[in-house]
Amino acid sequence: MRVAIVENVRNTYIGQVGVALAEAGAEIDWLRVWKGDPLPADPDRHDALIMFGGPQSAADDERYPYLAEVAKLMRRFDEAGKAVLGICLGSQVLARAYGAENRPGVAREFGVHGVQLTPEGRGDPLFAGMNDDFPVFQWHADTFSLPEGAIRLAASAATPNQAFRIGRAAYGIQFHFEADRAMVEAWQGSIAVPVEPQRVMKVDAAGLAIARAWVAMVAAKRAAEVS
Repeated sequence: MRVAIVENVRNTYIGQVGVALAEAGAEIDWLRVWKGDPLPADPDRHDALIMFGGPQSAADDERYPYLAEVAKLMRRFDEAGKAVLGICLGSQVLARAYGAENRPGVAREFGVHGVQLTPEGRGDPLFAGMNDDFPVFQWHADTFSLPEGAIRLAASAATPNQAFRIGRAAYGIQFHFEADRAMVEAWQGSIAVPVEPQRVMKVDAAGLAIARAWVAMVAAKRAAEVS
């Protein structure tokens, strides 16, 4: 399994996603767009594309001209039947790729909050075995409209579009399910938001379950293609 990761800031911490990829023996190609790395011309060399978070606004092409190109790349991957995963900023760019509206500064969530699965989310393999309501780590101010044709999978009071699926194999996740226990504790300290240790453990467990489910879907698709 070969996965391309779009890195928006130096030393992006990939947490639970990294654990799941390592368990699957995945090879990772880092696309460090923050320092001008070129994007692949096509998805042929990779089984999946991941875009993590960052402080950028998904529509701020003036300061970050690569965002429009990443959006096009995400759509090319999906249209080629390759798995696509956008987390936080990545979910906003994926939504943009399918014509959604970026809405900056209208959905501020920081710290550990609950998200609720929709009926469609309860039936989606990404959230198999998850409770209908589970805690996750949030750190965002922007949100987006749901792209036409997308299926909403999870929501919260502040952010109706917490997770969606679109196209053939593309997922946008607003919350930071990649955040493991160490990451949550570091982030909560930086924004001075105390969190009960029990909730931190639940965040850790939920994130790893989601990460493993996504990697398993990518691995299963690759196995089917080569068999």
